[in-house]
Amino acid sequence: VATRRKVAANPLLGTRRTFRRHGRSGIPISDFLPHIAECADDLAVIRSCWADSVNHPQAVYQMNTGSILMGKPSLGSWVGYGLGTENRDLPAFVVLPDPAGGIKGGPPAYGAGFLPATHQGTVVRSGMHPILDLAPPPEMTERSQRRMLDLIGKLNSHHLESRDDDEELNARIQTYELAYRMQSAAPEAVELNNETAETKRLYGLDRKETAEFGARCLLARRLVERGVRFVQLYSGDVNGWDAHDDVELNHSRMCAKTDKPVAGLLKDLKRRGLLDETLVIWGGEFGRMPMSESGRGRDHNPHGFTVWMAGAGIKAGTVHGATDAVGLRAEVDRVHVHDLHATILHLLGVDHTRLTFSINGRDERLTDTAGKVIRSMIS
Repeated sequence: VATRRKVAANPLLGTRRTFRRHGRSGIPISDFLPHIAECADDLAVIRSCWADSVNHPQAVYQMNTGSILMGKPSLGSWVGYGLGTENRDLPAFVVLPDPAGGIKGGPPAYGAGFLPATHQGTVVRSGMHPILDLAPPPEMTERSQRRMLDLIGKLNSHHLESRDDDEELNARIQTYELAYRMQSAAPEAVELNNETAETKRLYGLDRKETAEFGARCLLARRLVERGVRFVQLYSGDVNGWDAHDDVELNHSRMCAKTDKPVAGLLKDLKRRGLLDETLVIWGGEFGRMPMSESGRGRDHNPHGFTVWMAGAGIKAGTVHGATDAVGLRAEVDRVHVHDLHATILHLLGVDHTRLTFSINGRDERLTDTAGKVIRSMIS
């Protein structure tokens, strides 16, 4: 087993949490997550995921792009490239980062890689100014802005005539126009005050510990309703869930922030009739070792970990695969990251073997030369 800091020789660290069976499906869920437990019958839980890197940046890249190497297109970019957008006034791929800080690996985790740059994730932040530089200067009228953009468009188009298939220049032209259209569409989409008090409570906006993440979950629902194809939420800063020192303390804090908002999102999508056509995926780049680190913490474990999905044609109330008895290695019905990506694309109506982009004489794809759809999880 590839481990770091010689933790493989450390004693096993037993959980102090209680796992109870929930719903008609009887899926065991930790008491860290009482609200998600209420949604047990909507979940499809994969307990046998595995990946290839023990380090954060490389593992983040692989979970997002299929490769441990920087520079490949992210899952959201592939989805936007393959399916396009349902709303030309909003981006196809939106990223909602944690205001506490960025992820390990940074923007390449949601970048477009070698795909046209228009497919990279558009960052929408929390706070008063969710989209930086969206509004024009106060002294600029709509007419003068339109004239300026028309001139820039003509110059860029003229420049493009001598540079056939210049994807970066094409992307620049399209991005200017999208930014202009977003000035009208985006402010309404990100305005949470239009939601009812009951809906805000459902997401935990009335509680200090859940308000921030709950607002982003609610924003994700609003974006999906308005035709954004792929929304990605990040929980925690670079060290958010990284429980090296005290897994109990860390997960108590992080689960308290996320449990109610995530359950609220599932319940809200379901009651609005959106869950059947929206795929919700919850997970990280790897799990944690069963052995102790620093006494009460756990180190990284890419050999066996859990991801769950809900909606969009998954077989709800099911569990797929299993690790060994101590949770170290995926053993039964193992699911590599490529298999997970193949399944996600299948649920979105895309054949992962046919979603390709030709570059340097090779047809590249998200799942490289591997990936098998997990048929047992599909209804």
